[in-house]
Amino acid sequence: MPSIVSVRGVRKSYDTGFEALKGVDLEIEDGEILALLGPNGAGKTTLISTICGISQQTEGTITVGGHDTLKDFRAARSLIGLVPQEIALEPFERVENAVRLTRGLFGKRRDDAVIEKILRQLSLWDKRDSKINELSGGMKRRVLIAKALSHEPRVLFLDEPTAGVDVELRQDMWNVVRQLRADGVTIILTTHYIEEAEAIADRVGVISAGRILLVEDKDALMRRMGQKVLRIELDSPLGAVPEALADYDLQIEDEGRTLLYTYHTAAPRSGIGRLITGLTQAGVALADVSTAQSSLEDIFVDLVKENAA
Repeated sequence: MPSIVSVRGVRKSYDTGFEALKGVDLEIEDGEILALLGPNGAGKTTLISTICGISQQTEGTITVGGHDTLKDFRAARSLIGLVPQEIALEPFERVENAVRLTRGLFGKRRDDAVIEKILRQLSLWDKRDSKINELSGGMKRRVLIAKALSHEPRVLFLDEPTAGVDVELRQDMWNVVRQLRADGVTIILTTHYIEEAEAIADRVGVISAGRILLVEDKDALMRRMGQKVLRIELDSPLGAVPEALADYDLQIEDEGRTLLYTYHTAAPRSGIGRLITGLTQAGVALADVSTAQSSLEDIFVDLVKENAA
């Protein structure tokens, strides 16, 4: 799939000597949802701001739809919609007028049909004549998205789109994002909510200390780096792991009534069959067996720790 955004060798440093981006390379595919994960201060917002032209890179090149963001700024920026984390809206402006005004700022001719489509898509049509200060926090965030879509961009950046939003509204927002992708919009979101990336992203990028650690298909990443935990409930408590099973590095929990066995999903053999056989031969009676997949959060934490070491 072709790249709609290409970031090559991008560095961003300040007069103080601090380097926020350290040679970032990133290819964003047309029509995908890319979740960019990273701890506070990792460089997520700096990277988005640089791609969107809010700040300029010190080194490297960025193109959007083939347009260089420095040499052909207007053409590149016209392809981008940006939804900032902060809700900064004119409180007494009406919803439809606010969205129409943003479209005009990009030099687009008035098109009431486009505005109506966007407002309906975001469940804002019934609120079109409402003043911004009359809306809930979730609706205000929808207005931000509507304004970002008003000039019909091909790429939409969402910086912490569900920050401060309750669980129900967060899931509602995920549905909006999926619908936008279905309509052909490429979406890049930064998030602190690991479950957000797990729920809606096609690919996951991890950034830490100004460097991209990886960008990979979400499911492939979890298969490659994920772990599973086999939880074995016992009929009777164990005081210690049988010597014959010492190589399995089993953990005892619940006062000896539970054994935990961790294995990598990418390994050619899990060893579960031999483990169960070994337990039976050792006279350990099993009451129940279950498995749990490691989450994207586990993988993310391990990657950041590994990079910091």
